Amino acid sequence: MPKRRYLNLTDVQKVTLKAVRDTHPKPYMREKAAALLKIAAGQSPHAVARQGLLKPHDPDTIYGWLKSYESDGVDGLLVKKGRGRKPAFSPSV
Repeated sequence: MPKRRYLNLTDVQKVTLKAVRDTHPKPYMREKAAALLKIAAGQSPHAVARQGLLKPHDPDTIYGWLKSYESDGVDGLLVKKGRGRKPAFSPSV
């Protein structure tokens, strides 16, 4: 049976994540910060994925956010440049 994942935050990290959750201009960053704060408060990542956010997510998504935060901090939550869907048509100039 896999071990349950926890997130132990310092006071500075909690304040930083709360600020991101409440004021960041990108909605996906606010959602990720809210999920991490719930995990730090004692909820399991699986429960947060299924019913802790506005819409359900795959638990692997939440575990990915957790891993990114643990390795790179808040900067790890940002979507990296070049990620996402590429244009289907690129007009030649």
